[in-house]
Amino acid sequence: MDLGIKGRKAILCASSKGLGKACAQSLAREGVAVWINGRNEGPLAEAAAEIRAAGGTVTTVKADINTDAGRNALLAACPEPDILVNNNEGPPPGKLADWDHDAWIGALEANMLPAILLIRAVLPGMQARKFGRVVNITSAMVKAPRSHMGLSTAARAGLTAFCKSQVSVVAPDNVTINNLLPERIDTGRQQFMAERMMKADGITREEARKRIASTIAAKRMGLPEEFGDACAYVCSAQAGFMSGQNLQLDGGSYEGLI
Repeated sequence: MDLGIKGRKAILCASSKGLGKACAQSLAREGVAVWINGRNEGPLAEAAAEIRAAGGTVTTVKADINTDAGRNALLAACPEPDILVNNNEGPPPGKLADWDHDAWIGALEANMLPAILLIRAVLPGMQARKFGRVVNITSAMVKAPRSHMGLSTAARAGLTAFCKSQVSVVAPDNVTINNLLPERIDTGRQQFMAERMMKADGITREEARKRIASTIAAKRMGLPEEFGDACAYVCSAQAGFMSGQNLQLDGGSYEGLI
């Protein structure tokens, strides 16, 4: 299927690795020029080389999106994006007693406010050009909260609510805002979770990964490529009538109806 986005321009936050990188690769394969972002030059250069080797057009932006300077650098590099994919590293698991005032502010500064401020910056241009796709990579915990992920759940649920409030405002201009909710996609994040389990339970890496996969209905972790291709479709011309949605990529694990 031709997704109808060849020649479009996309900003992808936190995209030198993991889910953000997967989304950049999928969009680049569709002929989208991608601006990828990260805080470290090495992983950025490696990701860009992979995208170029596959025939994609890519520009790197070394910047911390948790800061005004970092966000401004992204917008200066690509001032008229057609697509914005918001992403950022999530806060670590823990428990309520661990989370003081600074921890809560840190979660908001990483997983809610950067995305909101970037959306605020790009929506007027998207509306004027009569095309825009905003995709937020959030978490399955937005719809199925768990106590140890309270920081992530709270910040990302706040972002979700904000975005829903804007959907009807921009829909007449062919601008959509949707959220992708991953669970157990096989990236570095799952490696971190496996190592945490190894230390806590004194088990091998193989056993930790088996335990993680066993929590998914499909009994396997998702592939980054599966996630990236889902993002590309949400950004497509064909997806213009879909907005304000929380799309779960979780191997069928969510047990609720809505």
